[in-house]
Amino acid sequence: MSIRVSFVAVCAAAIVMIGCQNRQSLPAGPSSSDQIAAASTASVKTTGAAARVEAAKVDQGKTVMLMDACDPETFNAPPPAGVGPGTCSRQGGVRFASFIDELARHHSVGAWHMAPGEVTIKLGDVLSAVNHGGEAHTFTEVEEFGGGFVPQINQIGGFGDAIPECDPQAVHVLRPGESSRETTDEAGVEKYQCCIHPWMRTEVRIVQR
Repeated sequence: MSIRVSFVAVCAAAIVMIGCQNRQSLPAGPSSSDQIAAASTASVKTTGAAARVEAAKVDQGKTVMLMDACDPETFNAPPPAGVGPGTCSRQGGVRFASFIDELARHHSVGAWHMAPGEVTIKLGDVLSAVNHGGEAHTFTEVEEFGGGFVPQINQIGGFGDAIPECDPQAVHVLRPGESSRETTDEAGVEKYQCCIHPWMRTEVRIVQR
């Protein structure tokens, strides 16, 4: 089996798994391709302006935007041409084959990133993350940056094995348009990454008031 075929198979499995976990905090997970597509169509309505509105609401401290540029035509194609239905819910973007090529060459894909990549925030303020992209992401605090929970992405990008914080049964997944927030309670530097796309990272410096 080629790396690409293996990659899309694992990604498809990861998407099914994402749809089944965190049911209390996420929309109902899809149980079929049709349901995935329907959920994807609905999530389009929450991206863009809705994400910006949500960011404005929670910007009591700092907001980190989770960005991507997936192309729905190719990412939503069934394996091996793509990942599978419901993967991407944005308009246009980077084709799946180009995504794989860039990841293999550069160990990252530039359009998939956290913005800003460095944050300074005051102790006691709110740190927020908003998924402004078309794919699912995580905003996971980690001890050290490392591999996520999709083995083939780790292999192609050279990230090593999954780190403990990227346990797929424990991470909180943000679908397009969704957000998370937490109140900072300790000064210092904290690291956050996406456990699906592990080159998506930011460092948060929390300073005393």
